[in-house]
Amino acid sequence: MRNAACTAWCELYAERPFVFLTGDLGFMALEPLRDQLGGHFINAGVAEQNMVSVAAGIRQTGIETWVYSIAPFAYARPFEQIRNDVCINRQPVYIVGNGGGYGYGVQGPTHHAIEDYGVLLALQGMNVYVPAFADDVGLAIRQLSAAQRPAYLRLGRCEKPKEFAAPKFTPWRKLLEGGGPILVAVGPIVGPLISAVAQMDVLTRPELWLLSVMPAGIDALPAEIVDAARAGRSLAVVEEHVSQGSAGTALVARLAAMGVPPRMFMPFNAKGYPSATYGSQAFHRVESGIDAESVLRALSTTDSRQ
Repeated sequence: MRNAACTAWCELYAERPFVFLTGDLGFMALEPLRDQLGGHFINAGVAEQNMVSVAAGIRQTGIETWVYSIAPFAYARPFEQIRNDVCINRQPVYIVGNGGGYGYGVQGPTHHAIEDYGVLLALQGMNVYVPAFADDVGLAIRQLSAAQRPAYLRLGRCEKPKEFAAPKFTPWRKLLEGGGPILVAVGPIVGPLISAVAQMDVLTRPELWLLSVMPAGIDALPAEIVDAARAGRSLAVVEEHVSQGSAGTALVARLAAMGVPPRMFMPFNAKGYPSATYGSQAFHRVESGIDAESVLRALSTTDSRQ
């Protein structure tokens, strides 16, 4: 998704100037943006806390400001600066974390971001955008910029099946019809689910939804999901994020507050490192039971017992 983001930023800069700061990252991807922005492209070095504070200061002058790094370095290391300089001061600084979830694979937990949006959504006024496909990135950047609020953009690897035509980026999208449980996915992890669910019988397979913006998506649930909960359909949420601060927890809480809690809730979350072994993104998904095969097997087993 980095290349798609670079293209979107180049197009945006052609319309209006902004400042882009990177924590000594983006090589072999952001060079076109660097060349176009000139002095507005700043390599802040391996100093992410200072980078966020500088970005907040620049934003106070009225100049649009973006901050980019590997996801844990974008949100975890400068958390205090995001809290104090960006959110408390209501500065619409746009923080971009590349490689959300287990995206950086074998580089291990220091490079993983499996609690990122839960942590950031606890801050005042923060908004999170999680594009699932490369085609989403340009629209996500446009919407994020137009909203003029503190925001975190979580980038990953596009896993969209080649034959699948995804609806345009919005907070909620229904991807596949189904007569089984409601299955909500967050981010690129939905790609393998699309291929697997599409091969199932439409009468019994899950109805697949995609959530991409928080908290807006949680605050404004689609009527179809609310009606499904009211009708007694089960709800499952799969995300490359720990259960604490997860989209699933927020979704169930919202439904409960509306008086329509789901009959059954099945969360599928990142479980950290059960074997204390580090491997590829695919390895960690399987170990956490959030890969498509594990999710659909668990749903099938649960449904057969109802």
